[in-house]
Amino acid sequence: MNNFKFLVLTASVLFFVNGYSQADCILGVGVTSDSIISDIFQLNEMQHEKLESLSAEVKYRNNVLSNELENVKSRHPQSNVTELRQLADKYKVVMDSMARVQEMTDKKMLALFNPKQYELYQSLCKEAYRSPYIVAPTMNTDSIVDENR
Repeated sequence: MNNFKFLVLTASVLFFVNGYSQADCILGVGVTSDSIISDIFQLNEMQHEKLESLSAEVKYRNNVLSNELENVKSRHPQSNVTELRQLADKYKVVMDSMARVQEMTDKKMLALFNPKQYELYQSLCKEAYRSPYIVAPTMNTDSIVDENR
């Protein structure tokens, strides 16, 4: 009987953790307008230049992956359930690649944030009920000014 209670308790905890996990809080480099990101986080010149570079890179990579999706869709047979499942599996692989590119790019940009900018990012993620990426911000202090000085 105790084993059953333990099993039910464990299953309940696992369901709660899986059911209430938060989605990643993407910064959106390459998706969100560079000027919006720059304005919100008050990026300095070096950060803004890096943002533009990373944005162009993610757009290029996503374009390549989008072409790959089109090729998969147009060339893969779709006449029965098995073929549709195979198509879905191939499609998922490419979509997962797009998500990894976005995550990698956002983390690169976040690593350039100073502690105040990263703190703002974490705060915005919390407001959106999203899980922020964990990165170590740099020690640049010339972007967001401490208002308590």
